[in-house]
Amino acid sequence: MEATRGVMIYAEQNGGKVHPVSYELLGKGREIADRLGVELSAVLVGHNLDAEAQELIFHGADTVYLFDHEALATFDIMNYRRNIVDLACETMPDIILLGATPIGRSLGPRLAAALNTGLTADCTSLEVDDEGELVQIRPAFSGNILAHIKTNTRPQMATVRYKIMQALPRDCDHQGKVVHREPVLEDPLAVLSRVPCNRQDIRGVSEAEIVVCGGRGLKKPEDLKLLQDLADELGGVVGCSKPLVDEGWMDKDHLVGFSGSTVRPRVYFAVGVSGSSQHLIGMRNAGTIVAINRDPEAMIFEVADYAIVGDLYDLVPRLTSVLRKQRTRDQMEGSVCT
Repeated sequence: MEATRGVMIYAEQNGGKVHPVSYELLGKGREIADRLGVELSAVLVGHNLDAEAQELIFHGADTVYLFDHEALATFDIMNYRRNIVDLACETMPDIILLGATPIGRSLGPRLAAALNTGLTADCTSLEVDDEGELVQIRPAFSGNILAHIKTNTRPQMATVRYKIMQALPRDCDHQGKVVHREPVLEDPLAVLSRVPCNRQDIRGVSEAEIVVCGGRGLKKPEDLKLLQDLADELGGVVGCSKPLVDEGWMDKDHLVGFSGSTVRPRVYFAVGVSGSSQHLIGMRNAGTIVAINRDPEAMIFEVADYAIVGDLYDLVPRLTSVLRKQRTRDQMEGSVCT
């Protein structure tokens, strides 16, 4: 096994303020790093966070990697994942820790998948054994036992519950460095414009290959046309969550969820859908899930492959326009959209 190259924690921020769980992770990370004789680093992604980066050093970090851009001010799973994965591949930390918050639970599995490693979720304790291996401890079997887990793959990754670890006292004499990293940004609309479409394959919601589903984020029944326009460009169908059926905006044939249809399309757009458990039952096995929601902590983001935080009234028409222009260009070039 290669020698350890350090401990890294993801310093979560919201609204320009570091989440307290990040300081707790630094406290435990400092303990582990000192035991292993390695560096403790933190990765911070957001905008105008120089002061927060310095606070991370005062709380134990040796190095803070700062990705600063206005497009990163709010959590964007595509861009956050992309930049953290690139950093991890370059610096090769042996251990990566995240808070078991809604954002951490969403980001952690996607980082682990991209890094081809395992992840232990909701840890309540972390230890280093005599061989220098990280032991990840978490409740199992409804909390009746504590599982002690070791990960053979690298990096070893874990999410840690909030208010479990102890943060270090703020030490203004602790020396460290802030490394500004140039972020790589992907336009989610450009990525989504490459979604494959089949304009001849328009079926009912349960059989459709592409479903555009609306939720309570829509303001009035007439706004369903935004979804229909997008579905038309994709060759898909419009679905809805239960509140829209309850309001009489759509009939039950379009309902996705426990009390409606179970769908498994290639691509599922959840537009203004909060992500209740009864809705997730009906769509969580979709091939690719794209979620658009103004709330960065919406439950739908926990299952989304692409999570776009923003106003659907801005994003959906823009995406439809991009797809329409792409289709027109393909037609002019003699292409066939399949």
